[in-house]
Amino acid sequence: MVEGIDRRRPRVRAAGEANQWWLVIAAALAVFMASVDMSIVNVALPAIEHDLEVATSMAEWVVLAYLLPLAGLALPSGRWLDGVGRRPALLFSLTGFAVASVAAGLAPGLAWLIGARLVQGTFGALLFSLVPALATTAVGPQARGRAMGLITTLGPLGLISGPGLGGVIVDVLGWPWIFFVNVPVSVLVMAVGLRTLPPTTPLRVPDRRWFIESALLSAAVAALLLALSFTAGGGPEWMLLALLAVPLLALWLRMPTSSAVRGLFRTPGEVGPHVALASAATAIGTVFFMTPFFMQRELGESVSAAGATILLFPAGMAMMGPVGGFLGDWWGPRRTAVLGAVVFTVGLALLLPLDGSWSPADLAWRLFVAGCGNGLFNAPNMAMAMTHAPQWLLATTGSSTSLARTLGFALGPALATLVWSLASYEPAGMRGAITVATALSALSVIALVRTPAPRAPVAAPGRRAVGDAVT
Repeated sequence: MVEGIDRRRPRVRAAGEANQWWLVIAAALAVFMASVDMSIVNVALPAIEHDLEVATSMAEWVVLAYLLPLAGLALPSGRWLDGVGRRPALLFSLTGFAVASVAAGLAPGLAWLIGARLVQGTFGALLFSLVPALATTAVGPQARGRAMGLITTLGPLGLISGPGLGGVIVDVLGWPWIFFVNVPVSVLVMAVGLRTLPPTTPLRVPDRRWFIESALLSAAVAALLLALSFTAGGGPEWMLLALLAVPLLALWLRMPTSSAVRGLFRTPGEVGPHVALASAATAIGTVFFMTPFFMQRELGESVSAAGATILLFPAGMAMMGPVGGFLGDWWGPRRTAVLGAVVFTVGLALLLPLDGSWSPADLAWRLFVAGCGNGLFNAPNMAMAMTHAPQWLLATTGSSTSLARTLGFALGPALATLVWSLASYEPAGMRGAITVATALSALSVIALVRTPAPRAPVAAPGRRAVGDAVT
């Protein structure tokens, strides 16, 4: 038995029982909201700097303060959520996220804002871990691909569309409203959760080992994020700072509480989807960092033209995300995920020339192909991870996939900067970064091909359900 985890099986939906799509839609909206907050602040930083009278180097912490708990608490939050009821967990997560958002919007100074963002990221980590488990139990296995299609399409779309949405909100209403808009979304999702989720096991305070685990992982993630942040501005030697994470992770692996994650990755079929997700996310982060520089420095295009061109990637992803869900249910998740990863890799490979004579349209259609492939890939890949997972580790699986995605998006820009700097920031370095992104995407194909086809989820025999599944 995995220590620290109650293996009482959450109740899965019986054949013929109605799928609760409103809950899936609400969960997708929650993950969209939390994903938007990962990137929406970027465009508001100049206004925040001006209003709060802070330096640019300090304003960066408004972004990092959200990412730190989002990554550092991903695994501990999943382990805690596996032992509590889904309904109180959803209400607790959304209430905390909404309150922290209001506090951020009302911040009179930078310290207050950073503190509010830390709290917001903490509750965001809970949401990212909880949402896949909610979607998994809200529908039957035959509809799981479509459910994951909504989740895995809106999550990345929120991350990518954050700067665009933030620009409109800041121009029209002011930067505090990028936080205030979270309140009505949270209330709406809570209303759906109250209507669809039954009263269940109440929340409980995590034990002391949970807090020690959280501190170790958060410190390790802080070392990694600081290394990535300083590398972008100070050079590749700052990546050595990431080595501080090694002893911290070694200590965590010796803790009994890490057995849940170790048990998850010993489950056949779990490593492949996680590797594929992390590789694809890093590739996306690399391309999205490098493309604006190429368009502005090599093609001489404006910022607005670069932004409009990049939007072709999320457009392709949004178009093919639901298709990936449907195709995964009909044709099989592994074959659909492999097809999507192959198309994604082809789209990135088509970018490799990065010809200085290209027009924005030449770049746009290639990004669109890559976006279509990523849209096809996301839902079935997530469905594979959730289907392979033991029922008592659904939230842990949600948190581990969230961590893989978050670290990938964070690693991509630093990796692109490192490769580009090795070529003295010449165009050859840009092509080198895209080459690395293409290789990472090819790695996702290999990881999926080596993953066995999903089977029925592992259940703990002879145990009563926790009672927190959807009925």
